[in-house]
Amino acid sequence: MSEHPAPETSRVESPTYRPGDVPAAQSASGLGDPATGAAESRWGVVAAYGLIAAATQLLWVTYAPITDDAAKHFGVSSTTIGWLAQVFPLFYVLLAIPAGVVLDRYFRGGLILGAVLTGLGGLLRLVSDDFTWALIGQSVAAVGEPFILNAITGLSVGYLASQDRANGIATASAATFAGLAVGFLLGALLPGVDRVQTVVLVSALIAVAAALVATFAVLRRPPAGLDSVAARSGGFAAVRVAWRDRYLRRLCAVVFIPFGTFIALATYAQPLLEPAGVSVSTAGVVLLLNVVAGVVGCAVLPVWADRRGREVSVIAIGVVVTAVACVLLAVAPGVVTAYVALSAIGLVLLPALPIVLSLTEKRAGEAESTAAGLIWMSGTLGGFLIATVAGVLVNQPTAAFLVLGVITLGTLPLLSWFHRHVDDPAVL
Repeated sequence: MSEHPAPETSRVESPTYRPGDVPAAQSASGLGDPATGAAESRWGVVAAYGLIAAATQLLWVTYAPITDDAAKHFGVSSTTIGWLAQVFPLFYVLLAIPAGVVLDRYFRGGLILGAVLTGLGGLLRLVSDDFTWALIGQSVAAVGEPFILNAITGLSVGYLASQDRANGIATASAATFAGLAVGFLLGALLPGVDRVQTVVLVSALIAVAAALVATFAVLRRPPAGLDSVAARSGGFAAVRVAWRDRYLRRLCAVVFIPFGTFIALATYAQPLLEPAGVSVSTAGVVLLLNVVAGVVGCAVLPVWADRRGREVSVIAIGVVVTAVACVLLAVAPGVVTAYVALSAIGLVLLPALPIVLSLTEKRAGEAESTAAGLIWMSGTLGGFLIATVAGVLVNQPTAAFLVLGVITLGTLPLLSWFHRHVDDPAVL
Protein backbone atom coordinates (compact mmCIF):
# COMPACT_ATOMS: atom_id res chain seq x y z
CA MET A 1 0.00 0.00 0.00
CA SER A 2 1.50 3.30 -1.06
CA GLU A 3 2.08 5.99 1.51
CA HIS A 4 2.34 8.83 -0.99
CA PRO A 5 -0.20 11.64 -0.64
CA ALA A 6 -3.35 11.31 -2.69
CA PRO A 7 -4.24 14.49 -4.61
CA GLU A 8 -7.23 16.56 -3.69
CA THR A 9 -8.39 16.51 -7.33
CA SER A 10 -9.41 12.89 -6.84
CA ARG A 11 -12.35 13.98 -4.74
CA VAL A 12 -14.34 15.45 -7.62
CA GLU A 13 -12.47 15.31 -10.92
CA SER A 14 -10.89 11.93 -11.41
CA PRO A 15 -11.47 8.44 -10.08
CA THR A 16 -7.79 7.66 -10.58
CA TYR A 17 -4.70 9.50 -9.49
CA ARG A 18 -0.98 9.08 -9.21
CA PRO A 19 1.06 9.35 -6.03
CA GLY A 20 2.57 12.79 -5.85
CA ASP A 21 0.02 14.55 -8.07
CA VAL A 22 -0.50 18.18 -7.11
CA PRO A 23 -3.96 19.22 -5.95
CA ALA A 24 -5.91 21.45 -8.31
CA ALA A 25 -6.16 24.10 -5.60
CA GLN A 26 -2.40 24.38 -5.60
CA SER A 27 -2.14 24.67 -9.37
CA ALA A 28 -4.79 27.37 -9.38
CA SER A 29 -2.86 29.26 -6.77
CA GLY A 30 0.31 29.26 -8.80
CA LEU A 31 2.03 26.29 -7.19
CA GLY A 32 2.04 24.54 -10.53
CA ASP A 33 3.06 21.12 -11.71
CA PRO A 34 6.10 19.49 -10.16
CA ALA A 35 6.62 17.41 -13.29
CA THR A 36 7.92 20.50 -15.10
CA GLY A 37 11.62 21.32 -14.82
CA ALA A 38 14.79 19.78 -16.16
CA ALA A 39 14.45 17.48 -19.15
CA GLU A 40 17.77 15.83 -18.34
CA SER A 41 19.70 15.48 -15.11
CA ARG A 42 22.72 17.67 -14.38
CA TRP A 43 24.45 15.78 -11.59
CA GLY A 44 27.50 18.06 -11.64
CA VAL A 45 25.42 20.93 -10.26
CA VAL A 46 23.98 18.60 -7.62
CA ALA A 47 27.53 17.67 -6.62
CA ALA A 48 28.51 21.35 -6.35
CA TYR A 49 25.42 21.99 -4.24
CA GLY A 50 26.39 19.05 -2.04
CA LEU A 51 29.72 20.72 -1.31
CA ILE A 52 28.22 24.00 -0.09
CA ALA A 53 25.46 22.21 1.82
CA ALA A 54 28.13 20.12 3.53
CA ALA A 55 30.10 23.28 4.33
CA THR A 56 27.14 24.87 6.11
CA GLN A 57 26.84 21.86 8.37
CA LEU A 58 30.59 21.73 8.94
CA LEU A 59 30.49 25.30 10.23
CA TRP A 60 27.44 24.49 12.35
CA VAL A 61 29.13 21.66 14.28
CA THR A 62 32.70 22.96 14.29
CA TYR A 63 32.70 23.37 18.07
CA ALA A 64 30.31 20.52 19.00
CA PRO A 65 32.84 17.64 19.17
CA ILE A 66 35.35 19.84 21.04
CA THR A 67 32.91 21.56 23.38
CA ASP A 68 34.99 21.27 26.54
CA ASP A 69 38.27 22.17 24.78
CA ALA A 70 36.62 25.19 23.16
CA ALA A 71 35.20 26.28 26.53
CA LYS A 72 38.68 26.27 28.05
CA HIS A 73 40.14 27.94 24.97
CA PHE A 74 37.68 30.86 25.09
CA GLY A 75 37.31 30.94 28.86
CA VAL A 76 33.55 30.33 28.88
CA SER A 77 31.22 27.53 30.00
CA SER A 78 30.29 24.45 27.96
CA THR A 79 26.71 25.69 27.79
CA THR A 80 27.94 28.98 26.29
CA ILE A 81 29.89 27.07 23.64
CA GLY A 82 26.66 25.26 22.82
CA TRP A 83 25.28 28.60 21.58
CA LEU A 84 27.85 28.59 18.78
CA ALA A 85 25.79 25.73 17.38
CA GLN A 86 22.42 26.98 18.61
CA VAL A 87 22.59 30.19 16.55
CA PHE A 88 22.05 28.07 13.44
CA PRO A 89 18.60 26.75 14.36
CA LEU A 90 17.73 30.15 15.86
CA PHE A 91 18.41 32.04 12.62
CA TYR A 92 16.86 29.28 10.58
CA VAL A 93 13.54 29.60 12.37
CA LEU A 94 13.60 33.35 11.74
CA LEU A 95 14.65 33.20 8.08
CA ALA A 96 13.33 29.91 6.70
CA ILE A 97 10.17 31.35 5.11
CA PRO A 98 11.76 34.56 3.68
CA ALA A 99 14.60 32.47 2.24
CA GLY A 100 12.13 30.03 0.68
CA VAL A 101 10.20 32.90 -0.91
CA VAL A 102 13.40 34.37 -2.36
CA LEU A 103 14.46 31.00 -3.76
CA ASP A 104 11.08 30.37 -5.34
CA ARG A 105 11.35 33.67 -7.23
CA TYR A 106 15.12 34.12 -7.72
CA PHE A 107 16.59 30.67 -7.29
CA ARG A 108 20.15 31.28 -8.44
CA GLY A 109 20.47 34.63 -6.67
CA GLY A 110 19.24 33.16 -3.40
CA LEU A 111 21.50 30.15 -3.60
CA ILE A 112 24.56 32.27 -4.43
CA LEU A 113 23.76 34.60 -1.51
CA GLY A 114 23.73 31.62 0.80
CA ALA A 115 27.06 30.41 -0.56
CA VAL A 116 28.69 33.83 -0.09
CA LEU A 117 27.45 34.14 3.48
CA THR A 118 28.69 30.63 4.28
CA GLY A 119 32.21 31.39 3.08
CA LEU A 120 32.23 34.80 4.76
CA GLY A 121 31.06 33.34 8.06
CA GLY A 122 33.90 30.85 8.05
CA LEU A 123 36.43 33.63 7.42
CA LEU A 124 35.07 35.97 10.11
CA ARG A 125 35.82 33.41 12.79
CA LEU A 126 39.51 33.91 11.94
CA VAL A 127 39.53 37.68 12.51
CA SER A 128 40.36 37.26 16.18
CA ASP A 129 40.88 34.27 18.42
CA ASP A 130 38.11 35.08 20.88
CA PHE A 131 34.52 34.04 21.54
CA THR A 132 32.98 37.25 20.16
CA TRP A 133 34.35 36.75 16.64
CA ALA A 134 33.50 33.05 16.80
CA LEU A 135 29.89 34.02 17.52
CA ILE A 136 29.88 36.69 14.77
CA GLY A 137 31.20 34.24 12.20
CA GLN A 138 28.72 31.57 13.26
CA SER A 139 25.87 34.08 13.02
CA VAL A 140 26.78 35.19 9.48
CA ALA A 141 27.04 31.58 8.30
CA ALA A 142 23.76 30.81 10.06
CA VAL A 143 22.02 33.57 8.08
CA GLY A 144 23.21 31.93 4.86
CA GLU A 145 22.13 28.43 5.84
CA PRO A 146 18.39 28.78 4.98
CA PHE A 147 19.25 29.89 1.44
CA ILE A 148 21.30 26.71 1.02
CA LEU A 149 19.13 24.09 2.68
CA ASN A 150 15.79 25.39 1.37
CA ALA A 151 17.16 25.03 -2.17
CA ILE A 152 17.36 21.26 -2.04
CA THR A 153 13.91 20.60 -3.55
CA GLY A 154 14.14 23.47 -6.05
CA LEU A 155 17.51 22.10 -7.12
CA SER A 156 15.93 18.72 -7.84
CA VAL A 157 13.26 20.33 -10.04
CA GLY A 158 15.62 22.71 -11.84
CA TYR A 159 18.49 20.34 -12.52
CA LEU A 160 17.10 16.78 -12.41
CA ALA A 161 14.64 14.90 -14.57
CA SER A 162 11.49 13.87 -12.70
CA GLN A 163 12.51 10.23 -12.37
CA ASP A 164 15.78 11.23 -10.67
CA ARG A 165 14.42 13.68 -8.10
CA ALA A 166 13.93 11.35 -5.15
CA ASN A 167 17.45 10.04 -5.72
CA GLY A 168 18.75 13.61 -6.06
CA ILE A 169 17.16 14.75 -2.80
CA ALA A 170 18.56 11.69 -1.05
CA THR A 171 22.03 12.34 -2.49
CA ALA A 172 21.99 16.03 -1.58
CA SER A 173 20.78 15.20 1.93
CA ALA A 174 23.55 12.63 2.31
CA ALA A 175 26.08 15.29 1.26
CA THR A 176 24.60 17.65 3.83
CA PHE A 177 25.13 15.12 6.59
CA ALA A 178 28.60 14.37 5.22
CA GLY A 179 29.49 17.92 6.29
CA LEU A 180 28.62 16.93 9.84
CA ALA A 181 30.88 13.91 9.47
CA VAL A 182 33.79 16.12 8.42
CA GLY A 183 33.17 18.38 11.41
CA PHE A 184 33.20 15.48 13.84
CA LEU A 185 36.27 14.03 12.11
CA LEU A 186 38.18 17.26 12.61
CA GLY A 187 37.27 17.20 16.28
CA ALA A 188 38.47 13.63 16.61
CA LEU A 189 41.73 14.23 14.74
CA LEU A 190 42.59 17.54 16.41
CA PRO A 191 41.65 17.31 20.09
CA GLY A 192 43.16 19.64 22.65
CA VAL A 193 42.79 23.24 23.75
CA ASP A 194 45.78 24.34 21.68
CA ARG A 195 44.24 22.97 18.46
CA VAL A 196 40.87 24.69 18.58
CA GLN A 197 41.94 27.46 16.20
CA THR A 198 43.42 24.91 13.79
CA VAL A 199 40.02 23.24 13.56
CA VAL A 200 38.45 26.65 12.87
CA LEU A 201 41.01 27.42 10.14
CA VAL A 202 40.54 24.13 8.31
CA SER A 203 36.75 24.43 8.36
CA ALA A 204 36.98 28.01 7.05
CA LEU A 205 39.14 26.96 4.10
CA ILE A 206 36.69 24.21 3.21
CA ALA A 207 33.75 26.62 3.42
CA VAL A 208 35.40 29.20 1.14
CA ALA A 209 36.35 26.57 -1.45
CA ALA A 210 32.83 25.11 -1.42
CA ALA A 211 31.30 28.59 -1.82
CA LEU A 212 33.45 29.30 -4.88
CA VAL A 213 32.63 25.96 -6.52
CA ALA A 214 28.89 26.25 -5.87
CA THR A 215 28.73 29.85 -7.11
CA PHE A 216 30.55 28.97 -10.33
CA ALA A 217 28.35 25.92 -10.98
CA VAL A 218 25.09 27.79 -10.38
CA LEU A 219 26.13 30.80 -12.48
CA ARG A 220 27.31 28.58 -15.32
CA ARG A 221 24.26 26.29 -15.50
CA PRO A 222 20.87 28.03 -15.15
CA PRO A 223 18.08 25.80 -13.80
CA ALA A 224 15.11 24.88 -15.97
CA GLY A 225 12.39 27.47 -15.40
CA LEU A 226 13.25 28.40 -11.81
CA ASP A 227 14.42 31.93 -12.55
CA SER A 228 11.41 33.04 -14.58
CA VAL A 229 9.55 35.35 -12.20
CA ALA A 230 6.70 35.74 -14.66
CA ALA A 231 6.17 32.00 -14.72
CA ARG A 232 6.23 31.60 -10.94
CA SER A 233 3.86 33.37 -8.60
CA GLY A 234 5.99 32.87 -5.49
CA GLY A 235 5.72 35.43 -2.72
CA PHE A 236 4.10 34.98 0.64
CA ALA A 237 0.87 33.91 -1.07
CA ALA A 238 2.66 30.63 -1.77
CA VAL A 239 3.34 30.30 1.96
CA ARG A 240 -0.36 30.59 2.72
CA VAL A 241 -1.29 28.08 0.04
CA ALA A 242 1.34 25.60 1.18
CA TRP A 243 0.36 25.96 4.84
CA ARG A 244 -3.32 25.38 4.03
CA ASP A 245 -2.38 21.95 2.69
CA ARG A 246 -3.08 19.59 5.60
CA TYR A 247 -0.63 17.02 4.29
CA LEU A 248 2.24 19.52 4.31
CA ARG A 249 1.30 20.67 7.81
CA ARG A 250 1.42 17.07 9.00
CA LEU A 251 4.83 16.59 7.40
CA CYS A 252 6.06 19.65 9.32
CA ALA A 253 4.82 18.11 12.55
CA VAL A 254 6.44 14.76 11.75
CA VAL A 255 9.91 16.22 11.19
CA PHE A 256 9.79 18.47 14.30
CA ILE A 257 10.73 15.85 16.89
CA PRO A 258 13.19 13.45 15.14
CA PHE A 259 15.30 16.26 13.70
CA GLY A 260 15.18 18.01 17.06
CA THR A 261 16.48 14.90 18.81
CA PHE A 262 19.34 14.60 16.35
CA ILE A 263 20.35 18.25 16.78
CA ALA A 264 20.28 17.85 20.56
CA LEU A 265 22.54 14.80 20.39
CA ALA A 266 24.91 16.43 17.89
CA THR A 267 25.20 19.50 20.13
CA TYR A 268 25.53 17.92 23.58
CA ALA A 269 26.57 14.27 23.12
CA GLN A 270 30.18 14.98 24.08
CA PRO A 271 29.52 16.59 27.51
CA LEU A 272 26.69 14.13 28.20
CA LEU A 273 28.96 11.15 27.56
CA GLU A 274 32.04 12.47 29.35
CA PRO A 275 30.94 11.37 32.88
CA ALA A 276 30.74 7.80 31.55
CA GLY A 277 34.42 7.88 30.59
CA VAL A 278 34.01 8.90 26.95
CA SER A 279 36.86 11.30 26.15
CA VAL A 280 36.64 14.28 23.83
CA SER A 281 38.50 12.47 21.05
CA THR A 282 36.38 9.32 21.47
CA ALA A 283 33.19 11.38 21.42
CA GLY A 284 34.35 12.92 18.16
CA VAL A 285 34.78 9.46 16.63
CA VAL A 286 31.38 8.36 17.98
CA LEU A 287 29.67 11.38 16.44
CA LEU A 288 31.58 10.83 13.22
CA LEU A 289 30.30 7.26 12.95
CA ASN A 290 26.82 8.49 13.82
CA VAL A 291 26.83 10.80 10.81
CA VAL A 292 28.64 8.36 8.48
CA ALA A 293 25.92 5.84 9.26
CA GLY A 294 23.41 8.60 8.52
CA VAL A 295 25.01 9.34 5.16
CA VAL A 296 24.75 5.65 4.26
CA GLY A 297 21.15 5.55 5.44
CA CYS A 298 20.26 8.69 3.48
CA ALA A 299 21.81 7.28 0.32
CA VAL A 300 19.88 3.99 0.55
CA LEU A 301 16.68 4.10 2.62
CA PRO A 302 14.85 7.09 1.03
CA VAL A 303 15.27 5.68 -2.49
CA TRP A 304 14.12 2.24 -1.34
CA ALA A 305 11.14 3.72 0.49
CA ASP A 306 10.16 5.89 -2.49
CA ARG A 307 10.14 2.94 -4.88
CA ARG A 308 8.01 0.82 -2.57
CA GLY A 309 5.79 3.48 -1.04
CA ARG A 310 7.04 2.68 2.49
CA GLU A 311 8.09 6.16 3.58
CA VAL A 312 6.07 6.31 6.80
CA SER A 313 7.13 2.84 7.88
CA VAL A 314 10.81 3.70 7.48
CA ILE A 315 10.38 6.88 9.55
CA ALA A 316 8.52 4.94 12.27
CA ILE A 317 11.31 2.38 12.52
CA GLY A 318 13.83 5.19 12.89
CA VAL A 319 11.81 6.77 15.70
CA VAL A 320 11.52 3.53 17.69
CA VAL A 321 15.20 2.64 17.27
CA THR A 322 16.23 6.15 18.37
CA ALA A 323 14.06 6.01 21.50
CA VAL A 324 15.49 2.62 22.46
CA ALA A 325 19.04 3.87 21.83
CA CYS A 326 18.47 6.91 24.08
CA VAL A 327 17.22 4.66 26.89
CA LEU A 328 20.29 2.46 26.43
CA LEU A 329 22.56 5.50 26.77
CA ALA A 330 20.69 6.49 29.93
CA VAL A 331 20.87 3.15 31.75
CA ALA A 332 24.20 1.79 30.50
CA PRO A 333 26.41 4.68 29.33
CA GLY A 334 29.90 3.90 28.10
CA VAL A 335 32.17 3.81 25.10
CA VAL A 336 30.71 0.65 23.52
CA THR A 337 27.14 1.75 24.18
CA ALA A 338 27.86 5.14 22.67
CA TYR A 339 29.25 3.59 19.48
CA VAL A 340 26.32 1.19 19.06
CA ALA A 341 23.51 3.56 20.04
CA LEU A 342 24.59 6.64 18.10
CA SER A 343 25.52 4.67 14.98
CA ALA A 344 22.07 3.06 14.99
CA ILE A 345 20.43 6.47 15.44
CA GLY A 346 22.34 7.90 12.50
CA LEU A 347 21.54 4.97 10.21
CA VAL A 348 17.77 4.97 10.68
CA LEU A 349 16.83 8.45 11.92
CA LEU A 350 18.62 10.82 9.54
CA PRO A 351 16.94 9.34 6.42
CA ALA A 352 13.63 10.68 7.74
CA LEU A 353 14.58 14.15 6.52
CA PRO A 354 15.16 13.36 2.82
CA ILE A 355 12.06 11.15 2.87
CA VAL A 356 9.94 14.05 4.10
CA LEU A 357 11.58 16.44 1.63
CA SER A 358 10.85 14.06 -1.24
CA LEU A 359 7.20 13.86 -0.22
CA THR A 360 7.17 17.66 0.01
CA GLU A 361 8.57 18.09 -3.51
CA LYS A 362 5.86 15.81 -4.89
CA ARG A 363 3.16 17.81 -3.14
CA ALA A 364 4.24 21.45 -3.33
CA GLY A 365 4.62 22.16 -7.06
CA GLU A 366 6.37 25.45 -7.88
CA ALA A 367 6.49 26.48 -4.22
CA GLU A 368 8.98 23.69 -3.55
CA SER A 369 11.53 25.96 -1.84
CA THR A 370 8.88 27.65 0.30
CA ALA A 371 7.44 24.29 1.32
CA ALA A 372 10.94 22.97 1.99
CA GLY A 373 11.48 26.04 4.14
CA LEU A 374 8.44 25.10 6.21
CA ILE A 375 9.81 21.57 6.66
CA TRP A 376 13.31 22.74 7.56
CA MET A 377 11.93 25.44 9.85
CA SER A 378 9.82 22.93 11.73
CA GLY A 379 12.75 20.53 12.14
CA THR A 380 15.11 23.32 13.12
CA LEU A 381 12.65 24.77 15.62
CA GLY A 382 12.36 21.31 17.10
CA GLY A 383 16.15 21.18 17.25
CA PHE A 384 16.38 24.54 18.98
CA LEU A 385 13.78 23.66 21.62
CA ILE A 386 14.86 20.07 22.26
CA ALA A 387 18.56 20.96 22.31
CA THR A 388 17.75 23.69 24.83
CA VAL A 389 16.17 21.05 27.06
CA ALA A 390 19.28 18.87 26.66
CA GLY A 391 21.46 21.88 27.50
CA VAL A 392 19.58 22.46 30.74
CA LEU A 393 20.14 18.80 31.65
CA VAL A 394 23.75 18.68 30.44
CA ASN A 395 24.99 17.92 33.98
CA GLN A 396 22.40 15.14 34.40
CA PRO A 397 23.14 12.73 31.53
CA THR A 398 20.75 9.98 32.61
CA ALA A 399 17.80 12.36 32.78
CA ALA A 400 18.81 14.02 29.51
CA PHE A 401 18.92 10.78 27.52
CA LEU A 402 15.65 9.52 29.02
CA VAL A 403 13.90 12.78 28.21
CA LEU A 404 15.19 12.63 24.62
CA GLY A 405 13.89 9.07 24.29
CA VAL A 406 10.43 9.96 25.56
CA ILE A 407 10.23 13.07 23.38
CA THR A 408 11.22 11.07 20.30
CA LEU A 409 8.38 8.58 20.82
CA GLY A 410 5.99 11.51 20.51
CA THR A 411 6.40 11.22 16.73
CA LEU A 412 4.52 7.92 16.56
CA PRO A 413 0.99 9.35 17.05
CA LEU A 414 1.68 11.78 14.21
CA LEU A 415 2.82 8.97 11.92
CA SER A 416 -0.28 6.93 12.76
CA TRP A 417 -2.39 9.63 11.10
CA PHE A 418 -0.70 8.90 7.76
CA HIS A 419 -1.33 5.18 8.17
CA ARG A 420 -5.01 5.71 9.05
CA HIS A 421 -5.77 8.11 6.22
CA VAL A 422 -3.38 7.09 3.44
CA ASP A 423 -6.29 5.64 1.39
CA ASP A 424 -8.68 8.49 2.15
CA PRO A 425 -8.14 11.34 -0.33
CA ALA A 426 -10.93 13.37 1.25
CA VAL A 427 -8.83 13.66 4.42
CA LEU A 428 -5.56 14.35 2.60
